[in-house]
Amino acid sequence: MNKIYPSAAEALSGVVKDGQLLAVGGFGLCGIPEALIDALRDSGVKGLTVISNNAGVDGFGLGKLLDTRQIKKMISSYVGENKEFERQYLAGELELEFTPQGTLAEKLRAGGAGIPAFFTKTGVGTLVAEGKELREFDGETYVMERSLVADVALVKADVADRSGNLRFNLTARNFNPAVAMAGKITIVEVERIVANGELAPDDIHLPGIYVHRLVHNPTPEKRIEKRTLREHK
Repeated sequence: MNKIYPSAAEALSGVVKDGQLLAVGGFGLCGIPEALIDALRDSGVKGLTVISNNAGVDGFGLGKLLDTRQIKKMISSYVGENKEFERQYLAGELELEFTPQGTLAEKLRAGGAGIPAFFTKTGVGTLVAEGKELREFDGETYVMERSLVADVALVKADVADRSGNLRFNLTARNFNPAVAMAGKITIVEVERIVANGELAPDDIHLPGIYVHRLVHNPTPEKRIEKRTLREHK
């Protein structure tokens, strides 16, 4: 089975549609699938609900999809550093399901593991728990959180083999493995594709069973990564 597609646009073709629930990997601008986000913008699909730790910044990352009004709702943890996000939300143009960061990670992990819901103490007694089931365990109150399973997951990895086995780069791993597991269809943007067998089994962070399509992007912008050198003395 060939999982490699010649472009991000072709990888999304026939998969993304109006009104879908999408999960997008990354933390801030670290480990975001830049080429896939651009292709999603260019596809013109709209009415999207997007699960992501945040929504990029103005004019970059998921911020591009806010500019084009393709996102109707965000399921997020951190919503700072994006003035357009703030403007749309305060104007009632963008829905927001504000989710504690650890809870968001567990919602995705549980969704990928086939667990429909779980209980957590996080959010009890706050707006986060409003309208949700509360239950007591060992004298402590917990709130039930439903898991997340996305129609499509967009993921960024460092290296993939042709079967879709993935290796991530340091902190750019962040939400990406959980996002990949939670997608019914998972599309991965990678900087390098190697032959099957080139990745040692112990070096694989996510097995290819979760990956449906691969896109090679050897030169991402990586706006957050800065190379700094100290002066030689």
